[in-house]
Amino acid sequence: MDEILERGGLEALVEATRVREDWFCVAGAVRGLCAAGEFGQAWAVVEPFAATGWQPAVRTGADVLWRWGRVDQALELARPAGPQEHAFDTWRDYAEMLVRAGQLDDAIGVLGPHLRDPRALDALVEMTAGLGCDERVLELLAPIAEDFRRAPERDDLRALWVVLPAQARVLERAGRTDQAVQLLGADVAARRYGVLNTVEFYAELLARCGRIEELGNLADTHRHSAVHPYVRALESLGRTEEAEAYLRGLIAAGLPGWFESMLMELLIRQGRFDDAIKAAEHTFDDLYDSNLLQGALILLADQGQHDKAIGLTQGRSPEFLAENEAYWLRSNRWWLMGEAGRAREAIAEIEALPTDEVEDREVTIAWLLAQDARVEEAITLLHSLPGKRAATDQAELLIRQGRFTEAITAIPDVATQREEERGARAKQHGSASPDNGHVYDDPWAAPNTAPLE
Repeated sequence: MDEILERGGLEALVEATRVREDWFCVAGAVRGLCAAGEFGQAWAVVEPFAATGWQPAVRTGADVLWRWGRVDQALELARPAGPQEHAFDTWRDYAEMLVRAGQLDDAIGVLGPHLRDPRALDALVEMTAGLGCDERVLELLAPIAEDFRRAPERDDLRALWVVLPAQARVLERAGRTDQAVQLLGADVAARRYGVLNTVEFYAELLARCGRIEELGNLADTHRHSAVHPYVRALESLGRTEEAEAYLRGLIAAGLPGWFESMLMELLIRQGRFDDAIKAAEHTFDDLYDSNLLQGALILLADQGQHDKAIGLTQGRSPEFLAENEAYWLRSNRWWLMGEAGRAREAIAEIEALPTDEVEDREVTIAWLLAQDARVEEAITLLHSLPGKRAATDQAELLIRQGRFTEAITAIPDVATQREEERGARAKQHGSASPDNGHVYDDPWAAPNTAPLE
């Protein structure tokens, strides 16, 4: 929907909301109407969805009302209807709307009872940034942080590990960098870790503060989490030779870690493509997770080096091809050929293979036809194919031609998409799991019980 808006298809989206009960169309139309200053029309489009109480629609509706200048109405819509103890999103959205309305104290009060929920901690830190209330936020975080530091292994406290980097972030933005480094450094030394390693946050803090020597020392003792931030920090300071030498030293020492990958990425960012390939090519026929071939293909393609990448798909060992050619190497090669202006060669390769050996054969050919400027042929082929992927690809091509209404019509409705997903799950697991009428909290499952006028 964003691409439709970017290409001037707002009118088609608005019209689609009148005939399709589709949240994607509604959300796209609302974004476009608000950007055009048509807040009244945007509210008319979203109001039936917001009236159902579905939180994404409530959030969008409250945003429209606030931007329209109807602040009280926005707050009323965003206000949770009841306790809703297990619906944190509603309280977070309400608090954010209070902040936008200039009612910071009330927003903090709304989140206060929920601060033992890690999501509330993150929300508090995010929504108060730049509002001059860092000291108050730190007062709220301090007792929670101390509880976690005393007993990080306790089941009822384990999830609160996020308070450590949160506290450091607020101290940093409050200008108390030394204290942030001291506290988080002590947490790392004491191995107070959570689901994500506290070392990563500490390394990023040291990098932001320019404490490169301390970051280097941390990388020496916590290679898994701190080497990458250290290398990027050196690179940002123009010390790329030092970063390269550091990584090569780790590789030469045979230390475990993805250091060849980091070195390859570093060299590619410098435009040293041949050196990057040389640094990683010894892994390209590896049958295990240490193989960097696909990563190399993608990184080279990102730099416009499609022909170099295509060359790497050739000359691979028979053992590697037996494991990977049909699984992913062929499709990557055809993608690269399409991007390199060699779509006809790729189509010829596909057509030379037995039909049942190429997954998504017709969809792939359609993409290559489009790359070869044979867009109408691609659209015709995709139109004849079943499934959401073919429909989506067809819609994208139609959008690029400015045929917005046709593109929207090509996308299957919610019921059809759900049925296709059920079929895919049934095929994968042997039997479909019961739906029980449950409506999931995702955009395509938005309940639209009130018809648009």
